[in-house]
Amino acid sequence: MIARIFVYLLLFITLPDLYLDRRFLKKRTRYLWWQRVLWWLPGAFMFAYTIFLATSRNFAPDTLALLHIYLLLLGVLITPKFIFAFCSFLGWAHCRYHHTRNNWGNLVGLVLALAVDVAVIYGGTLGFRKLDIRHEDYYSSELPAAFDGYKIVQFSDAHVGTYGTVYANVLEKAIDLINAQDADMAVFTGDLQNMEPKELYPFMQTLSRVTAKDGVFSVLGNHDYSGYIDAPSAVKVANERELISLQRQMGWDLLLNEHRVIRRGNDSIVIAGMENDGGKRFPQKGDVKKSLAGVKSNAFVIMLEHDPSSWRKKILPQSKAQLTLSGHTHAGQLEVFGLSPAAFNYKEWFGMYYDGERALNVSAGMGGFVPFRLGASNEIVVITLHKK
Repeated sequence: MIARIFVYLLLFITLPDLYLDRRFLKKRTRYLWWQRVLWWLPGAFMFAYTIFLATSRNFAPDTLALLHIYLLLLGVLITPKFIFAFCSFLGWAHCRYHHTRNNWGNLVGLVLALAVDVAVIYGGTLGFRKLDIRHEDYYSSELPAAFDGYKIVQFSDAHVGTYGTVYANVLEKAIDLINAQDADMAVFTGDLQNMEPKELYPFMQTLSRVTAKDGVFSVLGNHDYSGYIDAPSAVKVANERELISLQRQMGWDLLLNEHRVIRRGNDSIVIAGMENDGGKRFPQKGDVKKSLAGVKSNAFVIMLEHDPSSWRKKILPQSKAQLTLSGHTHAGQLEVFGLSPAAFNYKEWFGMYYDGERALNVSAGMGGFVPFRLGASNEIVVITLHKK
């Protein structure tokens, strides 16, 4: 993760200190050499920390807390400093061009820097602990009458390796809320782990508590494969098999390009699950036709697919699945005034989307590789089906 952008990170860390040293510290005659050394120490520490993390063979270090601490320090120390330096530089350039003396960029930069500090601290503490319940109603003329009022609880993107001991109660609270919905069906739409199945060991008992009348169904997400570790192919295959086994030990019905039939008297619906079908950087193993093999053309189908981009790419053109449930985007884990970084990468990134009567729900998830949420809270989604 860090290795991919470490050159940019080094510039991000170093340039603000260079600017501030030349613009403010160097000109102060009373500013002693050791005081300047103290000023440079945090940046030097982060410089070395960045190089250390960049040496990790995997996407992230085995001790994930090292990455979390690094990102917290980057957000609290380096980012505000960069913002202040950038605003100050713009103000200085404005003064030089217009021949004025008051650099208002310093004041603007200070206010923005403080705002970023508050946002980072909140997002990494209270923001990540916040958990919402979002209710959605889905209407379809094709829904069998016996399933009018059928309730589905969706949760996604748990990334349980992130919880550790600090946030373990967040997962406990989420499972309690899922069970409290008294749903007919519970579905998990991928990314249970960060990198390896061993992350699940401390949480097996907690995850096994998820219950619903017709069962718990799940699919794999991009993190549930072995693309985030540098290991021999035999190790990667063994990891994938272990994750599949662990989910089934928890009582979850993991759907690997397959489906199940749920019955109410003479009526039935189909719950199908595709493997991950993402972009070029992610596993592309989803197979619509295999998932729905033997399903009648007039069946009401709920499709589980981790990556929402597959809805338009494969599910709409290759099937008649009426409702698709996805995750993956985390709603960017950041949303300010309706804007999220997820919107730059995905056309459908949060909430319900429609194509005629056919719909896609994208969950913001209830975790993340990085324990941070601001304006895009962890959530579980309760979807009630209605006969139109």
